[in-house]
Amino acid sequence: MPTQHYFPSLSFSLEILCFIYIHPSIHFQGSNYKPLTMVIANPTPLLRSFFFFFLLSCMSSSRSCPEYQKQALLQFKSSILAIDSSFHALDSWNSSSFSCCQWDMVTCSSPSNSASSIVIELHLSNLSTQLMPSNLLAPLFFIRSLRVLDISQNSINGQIPALGFGNLSNLVLLDLSRNRFNGSIPLQLFQLKYLQYLYLSSNRLSGKLPEEIGNLTKLQQLSLSSNKFSNGIPSSILHLRELEELDLSNNALSMEIPTSIGNLSNLSSMRLGKNKLTGGVPASMRKLNKLNSLDLKGNLLTGEIPFWLFDFKDLQELYLGGNSLTWNNNMKVVPKCSLLGLSLRSCGLQGDIPEWISTQTNLFVLILSQNKLSGSLPTTLFRSSQLYILALSHNNFSGELPENIGDAKLLHVLLLDRNNFYGPILQSISRNSKLQILDLSCNRLSGNIFPIFNHQVNLWYADFSSNQFSGEVPTTFPTEIEILALGGNKFSGALPSNLTKLRNLQRLKLQDNNISGELPNSLLQISHLRVLNLRNNSLQGSIPKTLSNLQNLQILDLSSNNLTREIPIEFVNNLTGMMETPPNSTSETLGSAAVIEFGSKFFSTEFAVNELIVNWKKSKQVLSSHNIDMYFLLDLSNNQLSSEIPTSLGALKALKMLNLSFNKLFGKIPASLGDLQNVEGLDLSHNKLSSPIPIAFTKLQQLTTLDVSNNKLIGRIPVGGQMNTMADPNFYANNSGLCGFQIHVPCPEDLPPALKLQDHDNKEQPWILQEAMGIGYPVGFLLTIGIIFLAGYFNLSPPSNSRRHHHHHPHRLIRQRI
Repeated sequence: MPTQHYFPSLSFSLEILCFIYIHPSIHFQGSNYKPLTMVIANPTPLLRSFFFFFLLSCMSSSRSCPEYQKQALLQFKSSILAIDSSFHALDSWNSSSFSCCQWDMVTCSSPSNSASSIVIELHLSNLSTQLMPSNLLAPLFFIRSLRVLDISQNSINGQIPALGFGNLSNLVLLDLSRNRFNGSIPLQLFQLKYLQYLYLSSNRLSGKLPEEIGNLTKLQQLSLSSNKFSNGIPSSILHLRELEELDLSNNALSMEIPTSIGNLSNLSSMRLGKNKLTGGVPASMRKLNKLNSLDLKGNLLTGEIPFWLFDFKDLQELYLGGNSLTWNNNMKVVPKCSLLGLSLRSCGLQGDIPEWISTQTNLFVLILSQNKLSGSLPTTLFRSSQLYILALSHNNFSGELPENIGDAKLLHVLLLDRNNFYGPILQSISRNSKLQILDLSCNRLSGNIFPIFNHQVNLWYADFSSNQFSGEVPTTFPTEIEILALGGNKFSGALPSNLTKLRNLQRLKLQDNNISGELPNSLLQISHLRVLNLRNNSLQGSIPKTLSNLQNLQILDLSSNNLTREIPIEFVNNLTGMMETPPNSTSETLGSAAVIEFGSKFFSTEFAVNELIVNWKKSKQVLSSHNIDMYFLLDLSNNQLSSEIPTSLGALKALKMLNLSFNKLFGKIPASLGDLQNVEGLDLSHNKLSSPIPIAFTKLQQLTTLDVSNNKLIGRIPVGGQMNTMADPNFYANNSGLCGFQIHVPCPEDLPPALKLQDHDNKEQPWILQEAMGIGYPVGFLLTIGIIFLAGYFNLSPPSNSRRHHHHHPHRLIRQRI
């Protein structure tokens, strides 16, 4: 920046002196000073140097930026202020300034033979977090002298202005990354013939990559990562012979990698990970002698991993995991490179960890998850002074954890879940003061003593679930921990009161243990708690009213315990975290990726958080922990709760699932439940509810599962909206008073008049029929006997010869009677 910007008083003095120097005959009225011509005519050497310095300053300050460029920048600032009145990032931009070249984030240049400076660079990243439309950029397109334009990280929404950027024909660097641009890339960008650096990553751009991309023949760095581009990589990309860095990762690109991509001989970094690319690793890549980083992870690549990849002397990062690539376990590898990052996840490695990996002593990242590796963990892994990320999940490792597991002083991420490790957790693991993510779940680890982590440990995610730990629930974790998973063990006793010292907990999962006692009121002190899962324990007593003070709760699962009494109204009223869906809710990446910075380099790895398993829509369902913001759930099922359902439950409008089944709830179903506008699953079955199903349920437009079976409900099942699709009779079973087309039982008011009258008579006089049957049977029997006597069937006089005669001619007797 020019000197005047940092020293405004000096700037004013310089301008005054420059004016005087240019007009030396001037003298001040009323002053006793000699005219400056006399001073300048006989300058001393010191004074000569002094005025030479001022002359240079005068020449610089006299060159202001063109007025139209100054006005364009002021208009841009004004457009932002119209959206964000609290905006202060461009306070130095004001109309009273002598030149816009003195402003923050503005760089000027003075062309030869010109009396003014022109704006050539604008560094406008991270100005505001407010959503801004893309037409806000319009004033900048008048500054055609721009060579560098950086407007990254500004939440700019809309399509990239095509004609506007077409005007900036002198651009060398354009950075639009980390905004919200959508649509396709305008073809005008590919007409910027001087462009060397193009960054469009982390937007919402879509469509196919146009062939015109090959027109940018001077391009050295191209980043289009984290968008929604599809189709194949255009063959014209092979025209970019100056290209050094190519990043197309995290899109939906398909088809094969261009077979001649090895002709881009200047490539040092190629990142194509997290796409849908098919085929194998092109053989032409063997010619990329400058290759430093190769990322192909998370595609659909097939074939054998070529061993010539380890011949690149400059190769530092190699990420091939998450494909269908296979490792030849019979081949011996002698790498010529010194790797910093290696991912061979799900590449078919078998047996012990390959010996050549132990020669890579500079590794920061080692990912060998989802293979068939076995044996015990080599102690050499933890002797590294540089290892940041170690992921060995989903293998067949066994044995006890190494005693030197705490020696890797820089270890940030340790993933050993889903193996066969057994024995205790060693205290030495707490020596890893840099450890942030620890996953030892789904093993056979045991014991009732946990490592004591001191407050200097940065651990924020710890998963010990699905092991064989016992004793009281441990609380020996750092106070900064955010996610703690202890479910699926054998912990017993009451919830410890000092659990509240973990004040930053956001997720606490203690399901499937033997925890007993009552829910402590002290839980309310963990105010950041968003997920509390205590399912399938032996908790007793009532639901404490103070639990509602956990205002950030969005998932609460207390099912399958022995909780009694009522659902407290106060408990519901303050669950504000379940009342409204957060505005602009985005998928949370907490627990889905670890990004570690070391010096100027960033290393990233994916890691799988144990997903949240809940009773969702009548079955055990796995909810993705990556998208935790999407789920709002309240499950109080399988307890002994006995009360009416609080009407205030209808205020929890963010709920996607409400399960109150298998309790002793009675009374009416509150009509307010029809206000649960986001609910997808509603289970009120196996209670003692006795009322019609509220017509308000027709407002539940997201409803996909409704179960009210095994109650005492009556009346017509509501018709309309999603209720028309709730047609499984099993979900209404054992409610003798219900009717409706959903269960194929007509309601009385739907019957024809004759059937309705008959049905009315049948319902009004059932006792008459029973009495008539009771009297009619004996009376009828006696009358029948009497008629038979009168007809002569029985004769009480002694038998005669004529009687025997009649036996020989029975037909005559019959004719006589007829």
